[in-house]
Amino acid sequence: MDVSTRAVLTAGLAAGVAAAAFAGQLPLVAVAGVLTLFFAVGWPVLLDLPNPLGTGVVIALVGLGSVLAVTVSTGAPLLWLVPTVVALGVLLSFLAELLRQDGRLRLVESVTGTVTGLLVVSAASGWVAAVRAPGDTALVITGAAALAVSAAVSAVHLGVRTGVLVTTVAGVIAGAAVGSVMPGLSIVPGLALGFATGLLVAALHVLLDGVASLRRPAASVAAIVLPILVSGILVYVVGRILVG
Repeated sequence: MDVSTRAVLTAGLAAGVAAAAFAGQLPLVAVAGVLTLFFAVGWPVLLDLPNPLGTGVVIALVGLGSVLAVTVSTGAPLLWLVPTVVALGVLLSFLAELLRQDGRLRLVESVTGTVTGLLVVSAASGWVAAVRAPGDTALVITGAAALAVSAAVSAVHLGVRTGVLVTTVAGVIAGAAVGSVMPGLSIVPGLALGFATGLLVAALHVLLDGVASLRRPAASVAAIVLPILVSGILVYVVGRILVG
């Protein structure tokens, strides 16, 4: 799957996150959970890890656990249970390595790749936390819209430096435009969300360019959902700082 196709699909899924937030908290929870499962399947393939089944199962459990933990949390901050889920996931990653029957080749690489995946899927819980925090639906829609526009713009081949600049600027403009018309929000959080998501999309676009494993469909799926998952925590943090 080429980079432009992946970028367009990322934009479409980001728009789906915005639509889910508009529909309510439970649809957003469902979308976040499904995206973590997609990532769990593709991440071991993207990194060519030696234990794809064990890595995928651990990442899926932590991703779903993080989303569920934020959904049922009644304390403050809303993410207070997520570090515990991630810590349990790290223990599970060690257990998955102990259960390997292949001589545990590339052990360090396998553990490192698994733990990195845990951090990515735990970030998806930020979408749910953001919709429950001040700014709620407006914040999520603004962040998802800025992400969608940035991803769509990154599909155009502009070169590295020009592409980073144009993608980031497109995110800023989209975030500011949507944030300024959202009830309970303003242009300032929109600008911040646009800058954060635009820069993230541009950075991942450069980082993943030319990765050989992306020729495999499962790896492409992980690359498609990666910016969406990471953006969850960005949206929540911006909301906490600039909205309340």
